[in-house]
Amino acid sequence: MARFIFITGGVVSSLGKGLASAALGALLQARGFTVRLRKLDPYLNVDPGTMSPFEHGEVFVTDDGAETDLDLGHYERFTGVSARKTDSISSGRIYQNVLDKERRGDYLGKTIQVIPHVTNEIKDFISIGEDEVDFMLCEIGGTVGDIEGLPFFEAIRQFSQDKPRGQCIFMHLTLLPWLAASGELKTKPTQHSVKELRSIGLQPDILVCRSEQPIPEKERAKIALFCNVRPDAVIPAYDLKSIYEAPLAYHEQGLDQAVLDAFQISPAPRPDLSRWQDVSDRIHNTDGEVNVAVVGKYTQLEDAYKSIKEALVHGGMANRIRVNVEWVDAEVFDSTDAAPYLEGYHAILVPGGFGERGTEGKIKAAQFARERKIPYLGICLGMQMAVIEAARNLAGLTTAGSEEFDHEKGEKRFEPVVYHLKEWVQGNHAVQRKVDDDKGGTMRLGAYTASLTEGSKVAQVYHATTIEERHRHRYEVDVKYRKKLEDCGLRFSGMSPDGRLPEIVEVKDHPWFIGVQFHPELKSKPFDPHPLFADFVRAARDVSRLV
Repeated sequence: MARFIFITGGVVSSLGKGLASAALGALLQARGFTVRLRKLDPYLNVDPGTMSPFEHGEVFVTDDGAETDLDLGHYERFTGVSARKTDSISSGRIYQNVLDKERRGDYLGKTIQVIPHVTNEIKDFISIGEDEVDFMLCEIGGTVGDIEGLPFFEAIRQFSQDKPRGQCIFMHLTLLPWLAASGELKTKPTQHSVKELRSIGLQPDILVCRSEQPIPEKERAKIALFCNVRPDAVIPAYDLKSIYEAPLAYHEQGLDQAVLDAFQISPAPRPDLSRWQDVSDRIHNTDGEVNVAVVGKYTQLEDAYKSIKEALVHGGMANRIRVNVEWVDAEVFDSTDAAPYLEGYHAILVPGGFGERGTEGKIKAAQFARERKIPYLGICLGMQMAVIEAARNLAGLTTAGSEEFDHEKGEKRFEPVVYHLKEWVQGNHAVQRKVDDDKGGTMRLGAYTASLTEGSKVAQVYHATTIEERHRHRYEVDVKYRKKLEDCGLRFSGMSPDGRLPEIVEVKDHPWFIGVQFHPELKSKPFDPHPLFADFVRAARDVSRLV
């Protein structure tokens, strides 16, 4: 039966609970334990699928088709454990489940209340799969004191009481602000945060304290005394040059040992940190650098493309190359020449997105990369823009566009080379969708198989002719334009097994030009870089050495 670690946060948000959870999971794995990580979010959205990237950053998609918080991407990248639908829950989903049960009469006429019905639903979610792993790490979103988070805090309090003594511990992440004027680290915010936590019945076993400055032993002892934790369970968390230094840094500060001590696991298995030592070596010992332009519409918020940035870093690790990611707003050259904005880059990546805004700039980016022989990777919408560019400038379909853009404007302006996907096969059954269906969870989501053409560029990259990748989209390239486009040099080198849905295109007679309908960035890891990103960075390196 699993031991449970509940990770909470206080003082301010965005302190790095997700990263700390992921790093701890990696450290427990290094000691030979099996782990699974979960995220419990207090917002009322059923999931982040309908949120703007500016609101919530990217949406991370699992193999089984869940749209989840970006922290699940951290969990996967650090542990290699594929996330599932049961690893992410929100208040919205919890309340939806409770109300569905009430409508069915499952509560036998009882008055429905937060306690026990909502908290029981949360506890049931936490318990899923508890017999599968040694440790279950559950991160609670938000900060202690947030009114919307109270049902989750109450649920984990009850859960810890329901379990045998010693099966649950609490780890609390706080901030020690540095006051430059007085030259002091202030512990009072941490004390107040723990006081708030204790007022609702939760006593932290471990404190992880974020700080820009070294924490003196005197201050650590003070925190331990006032917060009622052991001195060796006050763990400093300092800023790092790379997030992939976190497992080694937390191990050096004793986080994994503090966890094992809290569970009274003794003697503790010795950790094998060779994987993370190799990752650290590849980060710090590079042989050159490349500049990659990411041409998107959410470039003001890097978290909107979190997995893409990390996958590029992983591709750099595979080649021992430093990847400098530059964010380029596609709207800047929607109606002007793209060359002044894209010259000097060794490669261009156009990511996914929704809506027409910025698409003309993305089409110009694809044209620039094709004509200048610059490595190009188009992901989801980025693939569709490459197809539209080829249709307009190579195949003579000057009004080529996407049905998505016409639907958005409410008028027909384009020949729909990209159309709304109305039916597809998922597993052994057909899925049907209408343009006016609800937005949430109605896309082509999760892992699907693609068949690659033997001898194609992508088959060489993957070293395979059958692959499985994660999808998140409503629109597809229309296969009826395949022959016309292939006659002009755009090869359809990956298709769905039934041959109806284009999955990958590549430009013939080009050093490296690939567009994919899926999201390869979601499966990349620092110790297992995705082959597309590894080869994309290699191609960028080759360009850089020619300059």
